[in-house]
Amino acid sequence: MTPTTETTVGIGGAAESTDMVLNIGPQHPSTHGVLRLRLLLDGERITRAEPVIGYMHRGAEKLFEARDYRQIIMLANRHDWLSAFSNELGVVLAVERMLGMEVPERAVWTRTLLAELNRVLNHLMFLGSYPLELGGITPMFHAFREREVLQNVMEEVSGGRIHYMFNRVGGLKEDLPAGWTTRARAAVAAVRSRMDVYDDLVLGNEIFRGRTRGVGALAPEAVHAYGVSGPIARASGVDFDLRRDEPYLAYGELQDTLRVVTRSEGDCLARFEVLLAQTHNALDLADACLDRLAQLPPGPINQRLPKVLKAPEGHTYAWTENPLGINGYYLVSKGDKTPYRLKLRSASYNNIQVLTELLPGTLVADMVAILGSMFFVVGDIDK
Repeated sequence: MTPTTETTVGIGGAAESTDMVLNIGPQHPSTHGVLRLRLLLDGERITRAEPVIGYMHRGAEKLFEARDYRQIIMLANRHDWLSAFSNELGVVLAVERMLGMEVPERAVWTRTLLAELNRVLNHLMFLGSYPLELGGITPMFHAFREREVLQNVMEEVSGGRIHYMFNRVGGLKEDLPAGWTTRARAAVAAVRSRMDVYDDLVLGNEIFRGRTRGVGALAPEAVHAYGVSGPIARASGVDFDLRRDEPYLAYGELQDTLRVVTRSEGDCLARFEVLLAQTHNALDLADACLDRLAQLPPGPINQRLPKVLKAPEGHTYAWTENPLGINGYYLVSKGDKTPYRLKLRSASYNNIQVLTELLPGTLVADMVAILGSMFFVVGDIDK
């Protein structure tokens, strides 16, 4: 047998893996807060993505166990700082369900009105910031102008601009100021009259459409697997909205006004379109609530509570359709004045985990477009 000789020819760096690990964050201007993304790249293409969370963890769920039922409203108010009123709402609904408490009708309709105004405030921030992340600065100025109009009426009624602290177990802190409904109606009309900025200036922009159409398509199967909810889920064709499917507050009487918007594409453009359509509908719902409040006779806005409020022993689950998706509150009581356990299911936590499915296979250049279209708040993840 003739002996053979093997010769190894040097081929430089090509003999090694070309994969590169890229850290986005934990402090990066495109991430709405302190989030870190660990990306594995093959050239310009993402092959693996891992959201790394916990950089601003507040430990609110553990603190719930050391606060009474009045104090926990403050803790739950802050995780999604763009949806503070809705955050309060879920907590008080859970406690009221444990107590078997009926809330005055005036409080029910006022809560519904303020929840929809808070929804518009939340959505306006993303309607302005998302084009900004893609290079368009103008919509952000419009968004802040419209937010200021609504913030003024929210501040007048509650005393707070971001963290309203207006919900109470049994109703609301106090009745509406004299003439407030007229000013609120004018604010809603003013914002609605200028919404064409987003319909025309943003959606009509060919650069914006080119950066978002067909980019970051999320399949309905991934929506179900990861528990994605809210506008992101509906943009992928998942037709589910608690306000329609399991009505709470006054939504059962607003079915003629409530419109659940869906898209089938599931891409960045579809997510923006759903958010925009939902903003239009929230303004319509606010008007409907104002109409109903004008018809209600004068009455109480809350229930009188004992000095020490204790929930009976047991457990319950309340969930709400928050601006960013479904928030859930699992409350366990041992009959004390503090919860034994209050587990918070926040929308952004589930919505951001689906990035592990969504980002692989996409280009690095599209990463910011996809990330911005997930419409999350980092405090809502690190609760």
